[in-house]
Amino acid sequence: MKYTKLERNWVMYDVGNSALVLLNTSVVPIYFNAINTGASSADLVVAWGNAQTIASLVIAMLMPILGALADYAGNKIKFFLGFFLTGLVLCLAQAIPMSAMAFLTVYVLCTIGLNSSMTFYDAMLPDITTDERMDAVSSSGYAWGYIGSTVPFIICLALIMGGPALGVPTMLATRLSFIITGAWWLIFTLPLIRTYKQKYGRERGPEDTIGHIVGGVFSEVGHTMREIAHNKTVLVYMIAFFFYIDGVHTVISMATSYGSALGIDSTQLVLALLITQFVAFPSAIIYGKLAGRVGTLNMILVAVAAYMGIVLFAAFFLKTAFEFWVLAIMVGLFQGGVQALSRSYFGRIIPKEKSNEYYGFFDIFGRYASVMGTFLVSVVTSLTGNPSLGVLSIGVLLIVGFMLLVRLSRMTRAAEHAA
Repeated sequence: MKYTKLERNWVMYDVGNSALVLLNTSVVPIYFNAINTGASSADLVVAWGNAQTIASLVIAMLMPILGALADYAGNKIKFFLGFFLTGLVLCLAQAIPMSAMAFLTVYVLCTIGLNSSMTFYDAMLPDITTDERMDAVSSSGYAWGYIGSTVPFIICLALIMGGPALGVPTMLATRLSFIITGAWWLIFTLPLIRTYKQKYGRERGPEDTIGHIVGGVFSEVGHTMREIAHNKTVLVYMIAFFFYIDGVHTVISMATSYGSALGIDSTQLVLALLITQFVAFPSAIIYGKLAGRVGTLNMILVAVAAYMGIVLFAAFFLKTAFEFWVLAIMVGLFQGGVQALSRSYFGRIIPKEKSNEYYGFFDIFGRYASVMGTFLVSVVTSLTGNPSLGVLSIGVLLIVGFMLLVRLSRMTRAAEHAA
């Protein structure tokens, strides 16, 4: 499929931000472990899980309110730019030597900027393409994001691993990786900033002053909540998404920390996660094509079922570096597909002119699910002292999400037959 210039520029932002996502899930936990001396393996998993929880909770609280403001014509790019620049500055700030707790604070704020910008980025999807092309464009974003993110990551990895031989200490090389990643993120964001135009949005009338708009945000959010409650398709899908995406996000965010707690060598962890990116590139594209043949919802069901198997494998069989490599490949096969199709399926079932606000609620369900997942792992690990049992607890949430998706599939087929 040939992409338009705007579609290509939109995909390029995935290439840029995915570099930081990859760094955050691989190098950052190891770096945090290195500067957080004196803590046990269980304490490290708990601290990292709590940091993820705080970041997710803040984003979940902000997005519906900011989304309602951004749905006015011309506002979407402003909010996107504000959070992008916040995340970029704090990404670069992580290169400054600091204590473990100070670093964790900067990391949390950087994550808020990154993930908030991605919410407004997701909400641009209805503006930059058509319903028929959404699955393919969304899947391409994730696919090229995976493969594109490996370029700065390999540079950073070479610097970290080869730096000592050149007289560059490992800790300094790790800090330089934040600067390299931030520069990559900026370069691949500029084309979208220059060309994006908001297509769907509410026009501001003479009475829509800043004070009036801000004052009406909470009533608008309440109105949208009632709309969602009365739209069974959207409601059931969002609840299902809440549960199943929990497993996806938690596996991604906790994988390296969990592997470190099991005593797996940090080099093996990073290389395995690099393989995930290469596997995810063709997998995400194939997922987009298969969705057009067998249905988007059916492909999401396949991915959720696969993640149930991944969680069971991690809890019962993951002990060595080889098994972590197997886990990384399994995640790569389904990670991009389920994320891309979740984003595009939601974009088709919501009102386009209120995409920011709806995606804000979508983000609440996704981010708060991440809060529950990471918090659940932290609590179970703290109570048992066994990270494997913490990972196993995620499986319950995936099962609930799968059952709700099955219900949604039946509802959709019934509606099609009635029509």
